[in-house]
Amino acid sequence: MDRNQAIGFGLIAILLLAYSFFFAGTGEQTPTRQATEQVANVQQTPTPADAANDSLAQVQRAATLGSFANAATGTASNSTLENQNIRVTINSKGGQVEEVLLKNYKTHQGEPLILFDKESNKTDIAFTTNDGKTIKLSDLYFTASDIIKGTDKDVSTQVITFRAEVGNGQYIEQEYTLYDESFQVGYALNFHGLQNQVNSQNLIFTWTDHIKQLERDLKQNRAKTTINFATVEDGYDHLSVSESKEQMELNEPVKWISNKQNFFTAGIIAEDSFAGAKLESSVDPADTTIVKTLVSQALIPAKDVLNGRAEFSYYFGPNDYKILKHIGDDFEKNVDLGWGIFSWVNKWLIIPAFDFLENYIGNYGIIIILLVLYIKTILLPLTYKSYLSMAKMKVLKPEIDTIKERNDGDMQKTQMETMKLYNEMGVNPLSGCIPMLLQLPILFAMFNFFPNSIELRQEPFLWANDLSTYDVFAKLPFTIPFYGDHVSMFTLLMTASTILYTWSNNQMNAQMQGAMKFYSYLMPVIFMFVLNSFPAGLSFYYFVSNMVTFGQQAIIRRFVDEGKVRAKLEENKEKRKEKKKTGGPSFTERMQEAMRVAAEKEQQKKNKGAKK
Repeated sequence: MDRNQAIGFGLIAILLLAYSFFFAGTGEQTPTRQATEQVANVQQTPTPADAANDSLAQVQRAATLGSFANAATGTASNSTLENQNIRVTINSKGGQVEEVLLKNYKTHQGEPLILFDKESNKTDIAFTTNDGKTIKLSDLYFTASDIIKGTDKDVSTQVITFRAEVGNGQYIEQEYTLYDESFQVGYALNFHGLQNQVNSQNLIFTWTDHIKQLERDLKQNRAKTTINFATVEDGYDHLSVSESKEQMELNEPVKWISNKQNFFTAGIIAEDSFAGAKLESSVDPADTTIVKTLVSQALIPAKDVLNGRAEFSYYFGPNDYKILKHIGDDFEKNVDLGWGIFSWVNKWLIIPAFDFLENYIGNYGIIIILLVLYIKTILLPLTYKSYLSMAKMKVLKPEIDTIKERNDGDMQKTQMETMKLYNEMGVNPLSGCIPMLLQLPILFAMFNFFPNSIELRQEPFLWANDLSTYDVFAKLPFTIPFYGDHVSMFTLLMTASTILYTWSNNQMNAQMQGAMKFYSYLMPVIFMFVLNSFPAGLSFYYFVSNMVTFGQQAIIRRFVDEGKVRAKLEENKEKRKEKKKTGGPSFTERMQEAMRVAAEKEQQKKNKGAKK
């Protein structure tokens, strides 16, 4: 709409207002039937005042939207795309997604799981025109096409198009494609014939998401909720989950942005890339109705929109590694499998085994037991080597006790003579630690696997209603600092079995004395406090793992004769004596001699100081 049109509409509005003021209600009374007909037609024919208001509204729209004012009138309506997994509702006012229902999931309260709704979510796209006006798609009304069913790469699809007519053959078009058995929704944005209307270098896509609580544990919800993203150059990254408020500005091409929660993600992936983005995450600890507020502003290159190349896809679905890994561009990292070696253990060792068992067994408690047996079978050689090392230490315990008594508290001399004994007997004191260290990657990988495994979500086992969160065996009338207001029985069982396992190892390990022995018992108690609010599946795994280890050690004990171990050590001692006669001292012996000389010099200095 140009300037002359705007002036014309303004004059019409003034005339209509004058007419309604001077002439309304001055006519003669008409027959009753005629009056009744006029009243009946009030709903259909606008009064002069309504017409004036409508004209004023047109003038305002013209002033605000300029040439896009023609698309600013209409009636809002909803269209729906639906497959086996999700139902997507799109509103014709703005042509944006209004609601997404995940059909196969429930909230922690058993209600339908709506991942995206108009009350807590809003997406919009804004751009600037040549005459300096800012236009938002939410200001415009779009006309929805019929849903067209077809196929794309042998996958059934549903396609719906929303078009806002600008005039003179110009229009804005948004196209949504829902794929069969998928959680992805294709999205394309096209500005047809508007090259001379759009002045922006980039369009601004804004997504505001007030995350609703979907899981029972609000604290865990907040700890797992953040904005993840991937840039074209550096790949995956994320905002901090611990900060009350964090902002980040990305001045480089961005591949995708996602609002990630415990077990679900809503994200947008660019076919090419966004030109940049501004991200913000904030939380109000006092507001328990909202987990976090996530706001993203991504820059869509205007040239892509004007040339019909602005293509994206939304993802509304579970944080399931099997699904996300097929999206590409590190999108599977919305499932937190840990960093470095822990991630690789989960990807190549734990997840394949878990998925295989899941295909044949429906009870996830049984799956966890079988997963423990699988892992413990792989680690059996290391467990055997560790036990054999402890058996060697045990048979040497009488000699070590004698050394301690002889040196009467002199730790340096005791250590030196103990090392000499180990060398004579051919015992490496670290041989028992190395197998345990090699098992740590699997142990710590479970810290990421169980809290992020959506397969365990709302799956019951024994007294636990949900293996993906803590089990409440008893509710406390008060809150214990660092522990909580509940008692997790699986955590207590894990703690008791760990203490028992520690005690058993200490009986075998002659090195475990004094403060070391105290701390070995203290650690399980600390973990009892730490893991009380962790998923029941994790505590149950550690409990079963301890029990299986007991069983393995009982079996290994039958094959490890301590008498034969002692005989083997004596044989090693004789061999080393013969070797010492024929050759020079070993590196270890030279180190021991250096330690002995240093200890003697230190003692001489102390003696001289005492005499003075």
